[in-house]
Amino acid sequence: MATVSANDTVHLVDGSLYVFRAWHSMPDEFHDHDGEPVNAVHGFTRFLCELLERSRAEHIAVAFDASLTTSFRNAIYPAYKANRELPPPQLVRQFALCRDISAALGITVLNDHQYEADDLIGSALWGLRVHGFRGVIVSADKDFGQLLGEHDQQWDFAKDLRWGAAGVFDKLGVHPHQVADYLALCGDAVDNIPGVPGVGAKTAAALLAHFGSLDALLERIDEVPYLRIRGAAACAARLREHGELALLYRRLTRIALDVAVAETADALSRRQGDAAAVDELCERIRFGPMTRSRLRALL
Repeated sequence: MATVSANDTVHLVDGSLYVFRAWHSMPDEFHDHDGEPVNAVHGFTRFLCELLERSRAEHIAVAFDASLTTSFRNAIYPAYKANRELPPPQLVRQFALCRDISAALGITVLNDHQYEADDLIGSALWGLRVHGFRGVIVSADKDFGQLLGEHDQQWDFAKDLRWGAAGVFDKLGVHPHQVADYLALCGDAVDNIPGVPGVGAKTAAALLAHFGSLDALLERIDEVPYLRIRGAAACAARLREHGELALLYRRLTRIALDVAVAETADALSRRQGDAAAVDELCERIRFGPMTRSRLRALL
């Protein structure tokens, strides 16, 4: 088994986020040799090149969402993410090319139909933490706040903003270990999780500041009417009515940590890139000379 120092860092990239961003932001003027659109591939590749150039990451993985409809959360709660439109075939094809480019650069690609990118990233971080790694999660998604330990960071690459565990409290008003409970209480519209009716972000944070956890809150629900929060009595009534649903929602908001993706210290070590695969992709996608040069320099 490889040995690592306490300062070793693994970069864990929320690949789907950056593919979608590129799909929406890049002009629809890029086409491959078959005439198919590849604007998202161009944008994602530029992002990935810049990330590798800036981070010089020796341990890295890019995680993708395989599907919006097949994760274990859909079995628990069929309405999960039902508010989102399925990606069109042109984008599904581009996702595959983004995975191919990542792999050709020697990066581990994480992709699973049962688990989402969040779960793959969380499990990778948990698996490597026991080997002395600190994590840098490359994403702007607030859900990742629950994963941050004392030495970890989240990096919003587009805005070049970084924060650690203390930054989660600054943003949400709760500590990392409370994030899943917080989202279960106030809901997450992005994922179509309604939360407890009438419990907004401030109320959820205030409740968790007092009780510490969703479990303690529901066990001591009789105390809620006496708290100094607006509409405390009505809040207690809604919690009594919707408490079981809140526990269900937490099963959706809590990131899974037990996927077998990084069981050894060198599991996510960056490998030697595949020059032939990179050249073939450059030809197929019709990358310009600057992108080709950047990709080859990263091999």
